[in-house]
Amino acid sequence: MGSEKKRGVGRRAVLLGGGAAVLGTAVLAQEELRRAWWRLPGTEKERIEGELDHKSADWSAASRANWRRADRPDDFTIDRVVIHVVQGSYATALKVFKNPGHGAATHYVVRKDGHVAQMIRELDVAFHAGNRDMNERSVGIEHEGFVDRPQDFTKAMYEGSARLTAGICARYAIPLDREHIVGHVEVEGTDHTDPGPHWDWPRYMKLVREASAKLPRTEVT
Repeated sequence: MGSEKKRGVGRRAVLLGGGAAVLGTAVLAQEELRRAWWRLPGTEKERIEGELDHKSADWSAASRANWRRADRPDDFTIDRVVIHVVQGSYATALKVFKNPGHGAATHYVVRKDGHVAQMIRELDVAFHAGNRDMNERSVGIEHEGFVDRPQDFTKAMYEGSARLTAGICARYAIPLDREHIVGHVEVEGTDHTDPGPHWDWPRYMKLVREASAKLPRTEVT
């Protein structure tokens, strides 16, 4: 009798545990369905080829293999900007982000003269941070140059990038602070060191705040 009772209790525990697992899976499935409602026929947002989120940028599309179609911020909240340095030239960044075998790309690339290329729409998820959660919640900005060459971070680059970041933060109500504007090196689990020790964060954040103060109330880019 005793052993019979123990077996009964054990079976009930297993059944309850299994039920909890099924319930957990169902909750996760419901969450994915909630985020993916827009993929149903007739509900997806209209898209225009080459449409820009940052109006002064040039469009230069990344390979479709280096990003994931999404509907941000409706399916994923955008609350971070991640700053990268490419370890190469502007042309190199565009080339590798167009390569489907590269497996990564940022939304934007900033040249030394401050010129900006947009490669992925902000509503889509770019594979840039090496962390799925950060990819889903952030916009990635690549910068031409090398982390060990402070001369690569020009006045024009800082100012062009700051205007870009200010516009992104305005669109999604992202606070203008270092908790929400981060370097790739600060992303959990990353093995990258960019933007490196020569990236002048106090200078950059000051420029971002100044650029934000100049944004028209009715137009943020």
